[in-house]
Amino acid sequence: MSEGSSAKTMGSRIAYSFGAFGHDMFYGMLSTYFMMFVTGHLFSSNAGGEATKMVYAISMIIMILRIVELAIDPFIGNVIDNTNTKWGHFKPWVVGGGVFSAVAIAILFTNMGGLTYKNPLLYLIVFAILYISMDIFYSFNDIAFWGMIPAISFDSAEREKTATFARVGSTLGGQLVGVIVMPIVLLFSLQSNGGSGDSRGWFAFAAIVATIAAVTALGVGLFTHEKQNELRENKEKTTFRGVLKVLAKNDQLMAIALTYLLYTTGVTLLNSFQLYYFTYIIGKAATYSIYALINGFIGVVTVSLFPALAKKFSRRKVFLYSILVMMIGLIIFAFAGRSLVMVILGGVIFALPQPLVFLVVLMIITDSVEYGQLKIGHRDEGVILSVRPLLDKFGGAVAGGIVGSTAAAAGMISGHTYADITTHGITIFKLTMFLVPAILILCGVTVFIRKVKLDEKMHAEIVEKLEQTWHQHLEGENDAPAGAADAKVLSFAAPVDGEVMPLNQVGATAFANGTMGEGIAIKPSDGQVFAPFDAEVVADFPTTRHAIGLRTASGIPVLIHVGVDTIKMRGTGFVSYVQKGQQVKAGDKLMEFWAPAIKQAGHDDTVMIAFTKSADTPDYDLHFTKESGAVKHGEELLELERK
Repeated sequence: MSEGSSAKTMGSRIAYSFGAFGHDMFYGMLSTYFMMFVTGHLFSSNAGGEATKMVYAISMIIMILRIVELAIDPFIGNVIDNTNTKWGHFKPWVVGGGVFSAVAIAILFTNMGGLTYKNPLLYLIVFAILYISMDIFYSFNDIAFWGMIPAISFDSAEREKTATFARVGSTLGGQLVGVIVMPIVLLFSLQSNGGSGDSRGWFAFAAIVATIAAVTALGVGLFTHEKQNELRENKEKTTFRGVLKVLAKNDQLMAIALTYLLYTTGVTLLNSFQLYYFTYIIGKAATYSIYALINGFIGVVTVSLFPALAKKFSRRKVFLYSILVMMIGLIIFAFAGRSLVMVILGGVIFALPQPLVFLVVLMIITDSVEYGQLKIGHRDEGVILSVRPLLDKFGGAVAGGIVGSTAAAAGMISGHTYADITTHGITIFKLTMFLVPAILILCGVTVFIRKVKLDEKMHAEIVEKLEQTWHQHLEGENDAPAGAADAKVLSFAAPVDGEVMPLNQVGATAFANGTMGEGIAIKPSDGQVFAPFDAEVVADFPTTRHAIGLRTASGIPVLIHVGVDTIKMRGTGFVSYVQKGQQVKAGDKLMEFWAPAIKQAGHDDTVMIAFTKSADTPDYDLHFTKESGAVKHGEELLELERK
């Protein structure tokens, strides 16, 4: 990679990580702190009884609108999949959605020129229109942002680095918003109001976070670079009617979705109540910043530990152990009373494993792409990956409705401080804050244990089955342009250096018994794989990166597969240099693999080459010109003769 190209790649990675930072700051403000403003400050000019009614009304409006809007999220993912502009698939939605939602949320953090008390009914109507518009544009931004990782990275190794940078950025943004909320609110407030600030301070907080979100979204648009020849672009677009079919037929996606739906609703509910606890139970809202700072630091550390923990314990065990730790923290928090030390201890223990649970769920949802591909014969990443943000939004919607209603019932509304909260109010608040989330989380765990079966082993088996049928789903088998067909006899060169051996002697049963087709194998002496002839890349197995599928101009497919059971390595030690749809010339580098990593994982690194025949491929014969001995890449191994 040239110095200029390397700098461009690093620039995209940094811009994307800052985009994640601003993106999650915005989400944290919307899901956690907006209701604090609504219940405690939005209706400060209304009479007490009217203020309570307005809080109830807004809480229900938010919950209903967000739940209704969720129904269109999968279709938003499909719209993004079908978007084609000179700026790419994703960036127009990231920028447009980010800027619009930022402006809208800033307006929502005001009483709209006194409309809340001058004409409450009109305010509710305007609020509903503005809020649903903001939520839809935020959905476009959210789904497009997290779906564009493959589009801004050339190879899979770079994608992993980009995703890691982004997750660190999002964790920092999501936690930092909690650190800065009260200092900014109190700095710009004219009145302290028992440490909770006033409307002026809350608008300043919203304006600052919204500006950061909009600027970082623009940064993604300006400084990231989408690759136009991406593997993950479906040539066959999923129709709106097909969206529901994609989701409904993927039972493992549905199982992990229900698990996460219950989990994220419970966690978001408890997290949304925390600032209320510091404000109205302890009476020290300013100390919330210390608590958020500790959680932010721990969150970044926890994210970095996930790969090692998943490798040591398996994702399933990481999930279950994380829930156990969270429940311990929840119990400590629930019985901490007004002890600041115990509150922070319980809250930190509760927050500690949350990034691990998120990553486990994200990995299972991602793996369900291949599960669905095997089950229904079609790959739909945009639609499937839209499920996770949909579930987070549902949790936020329900939490918002419950938080607002609970705050009103407990007396935590405009003009009240912790000294005004009665014992009855505290009881209502604590039961909702701790008991309801505990029940939801445990229900989610029950679904996970009983219904979620898609683990690392099962995913490896799915990928192996997809390998065996990879040629059956190739598109455009018979649409080669006139004059583009191969010569009647086509020379096939060794793709890698090493010792030639018969395919029936390899340790992979599907190759040895001929299931994958006729072919040959090479025990490699070097980790570089080159194109054996001029061809089109028709498969590159993005999750595992251990194989390449090629097709000649006349439609003859060949699979170059590195190692036995290397799908279990999930891409570790492999780098791909090509993408689906790319045309390659004989001798072009296709991929690299690191033999020590394969051997350390306990696998054989033999390179297997298989030619698949089916009703859709031309009839041909293989004539082996070299069946044993040392070979260098580029030397002829066999000839393909079309009949």
